[in-house]
Amino acid sequence: MNLLQALFFPPEQPGGVSSMIPYLQERFRSSRWEMDLFWLPKRIRNKGREEIEFETFDWTVYGESPVVQKYIQTYRDYLWWTKLRMSKSYDLIHAHHPIAGLAMKKVFPDVPLIQSLHSSYERELILNGVIAEGGLEHRFLVSLYRELEQVSDRLMTVSRSFAEYMSAYTANPERIGVIPNGFDEKRFKPVPHDNGVPQLVTVTRLVPAKGLDTLFKACAELKSRGYEYVLHIIGDGPSRAELENLAQALGIYNETIFYGYTLHPEEFMPFFDIFVLPSRAEAFGSVFAEAALSCLALVGTNVGGIPEQIEDGVNGLLVKPDDEVALADALEKVISDPAYRYELSRSAWDKAKSLYSLTRVANELKKTYLQVQQEAKS
Repeated sequence: MNLLQALFFPPEQPGGVSSMIPYLQERFRSSRWEMDLFWLPKRIRNKGREEIEFETFDWTVYGESPVVQKYIQTYRDYLWWTKLRMSKSYDLIHAHHPIAGLAMKKVFPDVPLIQSLHSSYERELILNGVIAEGGLEHRFLVSLYRELEQVSDRLMTVSRSFAEYMSAYTANPERIGVIPNGFDEKRFKPVPHDNGVPQLVTVTRLVPAKGLDTLFKACAELKSRGYEYVLHIIGDGPSRAELENLAQALGIYNETIFYGYTLHPEEFMPFFDIFVLPSRAEAFGSVFAEAALSCLALVGTNVGGIPEQIEDGVNGLLVKPDDEVALADALEKVISDPAYRYELSRSAWDKAKSLYSLTRVANELKKTYLQVQQEAKS
């Protein structure tokens, strides 16, 4: 079977899709399977001129919004690039972004399309203060779920929580499939180490939706309780300067290290002790699975797909979002008790190896691809 994995961002872009899709090629390399990747290069801007129409709603109702206009233009650009560069025929296309799926179905209407949704763009924009809940942009973006359902042969996502979220915007929510992201076990190698001072780490985009302001306040509380630690911030984003100022104001700047964007954080993640990310929204939270495979203790929030990975008190700790005292209490538990921290990290590693291995996910995808291809023929 000739497969196309249609991405939006280049494979080196940080995130759950890039943690999985490029590594799938090796698992599909055989006489039965052939897989290509396709994405929109960053340099392609304002090339598309095609008129855009959707089957299930009129996007022009929301067209006065600059956010919607930019989204539509990006869709035009993806269409332009696809028509320019794609000539090979495929038996099945698996898209991992709404724009990628919509463009592929328009260019290749007779090829079966699986559409996977990995995150909620509208929720992130709302939490980051870019758009208002219930506004033009929000209504436009949630309308896309029904459109994707209409044009896809199979609509899928990465967690039960996100499938439930999507159900409010689709006609047949019971048909939404769930396959979590998978991770190449060979990339994650736990390393025995003994840090005299507990090392906390987070890997994330620096935006309000990730709750790093709550983390900093929790760390300030830990410091006031007399605990030593070092907090490592791996990632970059528009909130970096604001977060650096907050660390200064809270008196924790000396305990906090900002690394900026790092291409392969899994190479040195095993040398830390505790992974913490108090997200305000998370469709799946791939970094938790990556941290678990690195054998770190996990501390997260009970939102989105995170509770599907973390069973509180068994393989990590969960707290409510925006609760810095509860987060400080959870961190205190794993900082003050190395034996408990080790117990949590081992349980997290066992679960991640069992449920989120790339081999297991690749086998599930192969079954799905064969099913969809057979359904399309019948």
